[in-house]
Amino acid sequence: MATGAGSPCGACKFLRRKCAADCVFAPYFCSEQGPARFAAIHKVFGASNVSKLLLHVPVPDRCEAVVTIAYEAQARIRDPVYGCVAHIFALQQQVAYLQAQLMQVKAQLAQTLMDQSSRNAENLWPGNMGLGPTGSSPFPGSFPDHMNYSNISPRVHSTPSNTTAMEFIKACKKQTVETTYSHFRPTAGRDLHRQT
Repeated sequence: MATGAGSPCGACKFLRRKCAADCVFAPYFCSEQGPARFAAIHKVFGASNVSKLLLHVPVPDRCEAVVTIAYEAQARIRDPVYGCVAHIFALQQQVAYLQAQLMQVKAQLAQTLMDQSSRNAENLWPGNMGLGPTGSSPFPGSFPDHMNYSNISPRVHSTPSNTTAMEFIKACKKQTVETTYSHFRPTAGRDLHRQT
């Protein structure tokens, strides 16, 4: 139908024809901006083809259909070879790039969490627990000197990077046992019954 007092819709104005009361283009192409918008649609698809297409589309969906047709027509004019596919391809490349960036950030985050977990685990090793600022036990007299974990050899703490946590714990336990029982191990020529 006419969009104003006897003025045709933008499509009919571009086609220079009288706008009928049941014009399928009238609700979507105004009299002012409609002609320029409809020009690309008519050039790419043809007014007759678009009219037939809209008649097969439910009325609630026609507005979205017109927007889509207008977008595809403008894209085809800008890129006669690929049309809107060029824009779709560019968006796909952008998505792929962002996904790669996301995977890289996730990998960095995982590595950071692993490093932090490793540092926290090192703080829980027996050689790092229960020691005062000077390396002595904060509870004097609570344990004999041979039970002080500060006597553990530093070589236990410098584990290779490929040593697992379980192997490291076993090494700590073994070193602790060796250090503990070394104080009770008799030496050559030493009288165990002699009082010091």
